[in-house]
Amino acid sequence: MSRIGKQPIHIPSGVTVEINGRNVKVKGPKGEDSLTVSERVSLVQEGDEILVQIPENYTKEENIDHGLYRSLLNNIVVGVSEGYSKTLQIEGTGYRANKQGKNLVMNLGYSHQVTMEDPEGIEVEVPNDRTIIVKGYNKQLVGQHAANIRAKRKPEPYKGKGIRYTDEHVRRKVGKTGK
Repeated sequence: MSRIGKQPIHIPSGVTVEINGRNVKVKGPKGEDSLTVSERVSLVQEGDEILVQIPENYTKEENIDHGLYRSLLNNIVVGVSEGYSKTLQIEGTGYRANKQGKNLVMNLGYSHQVTMEDPEGIEVEVPNDRTIIVKGYNKQLVGQHAANIRAKRKPEPYKGKGIRYTDEHVRRKVGKTGK
């Protein structure tokens, strides 16, 4: 039995969960999201907790689904109640970002500005010209949009210029030595 799958999912106040067969709909202050679980697992709501259950004689696939769907459902519950955020840092002379309406406009050393529109359900904040904060209730979408922003100019190993996550360590290389 999956160690993660055995843990109950706590439902905070202000969050409502509707279980309709294999479909789960979760509503909270940050938004609403839904999930369709596999037929190999069953969901049981007991008060303010949800349990993901598998049969007594489970197979390897049922055990895998046990932990997977418990994690996915927990991510949805945390997302609609608290939300997720990723913070990116811009390093480099002349590199900066600003917000123009729903667009993120970045100067990254190219001959043109890089413009990215905020996807549905994602909010991008720029508190200063070197910091970008991506917020939303869907963990996967927040991570994907942050990765898309980072991909516009990945940090390079010689000078460290580019866009990086705030908790990311860029491994530096030594440049050429002149003789």
